Amino acid sequence: MALRIKNLWFREDRPRSTREVAGAAAFVVWRVGMHVLQNMRRADFEILPGPAYFAFLAEWLVFLIQVADRLAWQHLGEAERVEFTTTLANRVAEIHADNRADLLGLVAANELLSAAVPQHHPDRDHFIDLLNLRSQDYADFDIDPGHLAVPVTRYLAERLIQVLGERDRMWVHDQVMEIEAPDAAAHLLRGLNGLFGLTPRPARRRAGPAGE
Repeated sequence: MALRIKNLWFREDRPRSTREVAGAAAFVVWRVGMHVLQNMRRADFEILPGPAYFAFLAEWLVFLIQVADRLAWQHLGEAERVEFTTTLANRVAEIHADNRADLLGLVAANELLSAAVPQHHPDRDHFIDLLNLRSQDYADFDIDPGHLAVPVTRYLAERLIQVLGERDRMWVHDQVMEIEAPDAAAHLLRGLNGLFGLTPRPARRRAGPAGE
């Protein structure tokens, strides 16, 4: 199923800050991750709502953040890249934690934010811990969003095997390496190119003379 992503700013009257671009990129990453999950469920992978569902999704989101970081490296200065990726990672972590809590009902009263003593949502912290752990491994891979190399897609498939049931494990490599990972990277590349201002805007239609 095709995925449509809004990747152009509605208004062009001012430049966007790195934080604004990263915030918008987080929603692109989330939509692409959910699209992959839905695709794999349609392909008869048994990914039922529950902890494993969000563990599966987290691995994809972590992978997509790595791809986004490599794109930022190509188009941003080092300081901007750090700000972009940090903001992106934190926002994706928040979206993942909020959706997990909404579905699984894991938010307890003592986990609510306090104005006097700020607290972290444990699900958000868990996602950031996973991201930091995986980033150490992904740093060793060449990640070209336009042409993903086999080693990085195989690594992603191996991580997914750990969160899928035994029934689905033997099919993961083919589905991820040949279909889902390249498609996800292509969707993300298209989305971020628009947010980075690298996609030409379509020409606006000129109004004809009155009465036409």
